[in-house]
Amino acid sequence: MRIVFMGTPDFSVPVLDALVEAGHDIAAAYCQPPRPAGRGKKERPTPVHGRALELGLDVRHPASLKTDNALADFSALQADIAVVVAYGLILPQTILDAPAKGCLNIHASLLPRWRGAAPIHRAIMAGDNQTGVCIMQMEAGLDTGPVLLRVATDIETDETTGQLHNRLSQLGATAIISALAQLETLVPEAQSDQGITYAAKILKDEAKIDWTKPAHIIDAQIRGLSPFPGAWTKINGVRVKMLGSTVSSMTGPAGTILSDLTIACGDGAVQITRAQREGKSAQDTLTFLNGMDVPPGTVAGV
Repeated sequence: MRIVFMGTPDFSVPVLDALVEAGHDIAAAYCQPPRPAGRGKKERPTPVHGRALELGLDVRHPASLKTDNALADFSALQADIAVVVAYGLILPQTILDAPAKGCLNIHASLLPRWRGAAPIHRAIMAGDNQTGVCIMQMEAGLDTGPVLLRVATDIETDETTGQLHNRLSQLGATAIISALAQLETLVPEAQSDQGITYAAKILKDEAKIDWTKPAHIIDAQIRGLSPFPGAWTKINGVRVKMLGSTVSSMTGPAGTILSDLTIACGDGAVQITRAQREGKSAQDTLTFLNGMDVPPGTVAGV
């Protein structure tokens, strides 16, 4: 098929690679414009931008798709279909209608659960046991279109957002190739009106750990916010991000470090498996404790 690809972050790159490897004709790769980044605030191309250039593709990064010129440029590509994954810009109806077979979106949840911006984070933070990817026909609503294909996967008990992100990216790449191959026979399934939830954008003020909460809630917060923005607490006045954890059977006063960076919660405790001091790199617990003295009885959060 002749495809317009639309995506921006790392999550989108395996999908682009899979489309190329499957022999599809990529008419153009659309992504968000380069943004200032790093200490020098130099404009840095997005991951899709960089990968598309490596593949020798036409790269386009309009600031908006709502102008007449943007529509004319898009329509002139005469695409059979558009494949959209984590693009980051709203597609107006005129764009959705331009490809002959419409626009397909790869969404990282089992719709209608976790529509919106942060479905991977929210699934882990909510304690979900399962998630997946959906191949959806796009329409004007927020992730409301009918689903052509869904693939489920279990969330591991110690899995972080970063780890699940990588798995779902690969799962989405496999699923879109399958969906395109079966496009003429797949039957769109309208999303249920039951079980709708919204995955709101992650806010930084969600990252501070409240050790009075139950262990399973804090464990889900730590894993759901890893690697970014990183759930954090203070230990001896030093800000520390907690980037990996499991639930422990140990108990004690909330916030008290019991042993080997196992920290008591309002109910139960969490064993920290990966941590990062402010200004340092992320480390496993043993390496972290070799560089920071945290004796049992230390109280986190102060």
